[in-house]
Amino acid sequence: MLETIKQVNDVVNGLVWGVPAMICIIGVGILLSIRTKFIQFRKFPYAMKATLGKIFTKNEAAEGSITPFQAVCTALAATVGTGNIAGVAGAIAIGGPGAVFWMWMSALLGMCTKFAEVTLAVHFREKNEHGDFVGGPMYYIKNGLSKKWHFLAVLYAAFAVLTVFGTGNATQVNTITTAINSALLNYNLINESTQGTVSLIIGIIITIAVAMVLLGGIKRIAKVTEKLVPFMAVLYILLGIGVIVLNAERVPTVFYHIFYGAFNPAAITGGVVGTLFVSMQKGVSRGIFSNEAGLGTGSIAHATADTKDPVEQGVFGIFEVFMDTILICTLTALTILCSGVDINFGVAAGAELTISGFTATYGSWVSVFTAVAMCCFAFSTILGWGLYGARALEFLGSAKMIKPFMIAYSLMGVVGATMDLGLLWGIADTFNGLMAIPNLIALFLLSGTVVKLVKEKFN
Repeated sequence: MLETIKQVNDVVNGLVWGVPAMICIIGVGILLSIRTKFIQFRKFPYAMKATLGKIFTKNEAAEGSITPFQAVCTALAATVGTGNIAGVAGAIAIGGPGAVFWMWMSALLGMCTKFAEVTLAVHFREKNEHGDFVGGPMYYIKNGLSKKWHFLAVLYAAFAVLTVFGTGNATQVNTITTAINSALLNYNLINESTQGTVSLIIGIIITIAVAMVLLGGIKRIAKVTEKLVPFMAVLYILLGIGVIVLNAERVPTVFYHIFYGAFNPAAITGGVVGTLFVSMQKGVSRGIFSNEAGLGTGSIAHATADTKDPVEQGVFGIFEVFMDTILICTLTALTILCSGVDINFGVAAGAELTISGFTATYGSWVSVFTAVAMCCFAFSTILGWGLYGARALEFLGSAKMIKPFMIAYSLMGVVGATMDLGLLWGIADTFNGLMAIPNLIALFLLSGTVVKLVKEKFN
């Protein structure tokens, strides 16, 4: 059964993440960048000032919304997750060090793509029957395009509901169990024969914790993420910088492998990764998995922000992609490559490769800290994607469906704790690609609206 699922998924994945998809993702990023006069670079200082400045501002949000900073933390909670840890490791293992370069390229364009998504989400949002702000790709398709395009909104919401169970939950729980098991094994508290039982227990605990937060609604999700996200980011950044400093002599070689391997992967991987396209595909797909630029999901959280300025909230999107991919994903890549750990190129890898990079530098004791950081990353992602799935389901049906969905979504943690990693990531990649298609079409058609809003703001 599993083998059949894998074969079907491989076929669909090849179509979704093939050459046309790469062209669309990169093409829309280039189009938006040109039309906004590369706002991600032109207004980068403004974006940093506008976003980082909100960290120290403690304002209460109006009823039915959350603060702009809570919105970015909720969105970052969903983006800064296993894509940064297991996803980067997987991209390097399958695509070689050169995949990191293509991850950077997708991020630089993705900064503008996500800016556009957030701006449109706030501009075209509406209030639901409870008086809460709701928005995202399905709403800017519905309210920004003619009725003949409304099928795209339905497709997006349907793919989003399916995606959240794999991308938002199962892969995240899998990473949590890997991190905790690694720490316990390092201290001989468990052995390999008991890992399965421990994983199941972890899955049950996560299920309960996720349900307790999600069933509390958007306000509770926002309050948890605004405390969790800064803590986990600082902890992980400090650990990553430490690895680079302690292995500083390897840094020039690592960057050479990244840049040269982007165009000649076989030369770096010993022929295991033979084509440029494989390296590009893994870098771009895992980059998007991590920063969600092109997926439109982050804009769902931003649409709930207590703000009247779409562009002002849009710059948070620039900050998110920079923080997620340029900073944290890069630190993960450098941790793996600078540590000198053996990489079995061509074979699927996950969080265990990243953990080995830390332990090779610091020793086995650091596995406790990496386990804590990874648990925070993954748990926050589960919360963020839970919100996305609820909003997508609400769009397709009604708000009455949210609580049953939250329960079913929480229970997915048990499956994620005990499922095969390779298949898990493969399915997640496929659904991500399917969800991106209607969103990219909408961004292309609404690019003029983005340009108009930018001109009104800055001219």
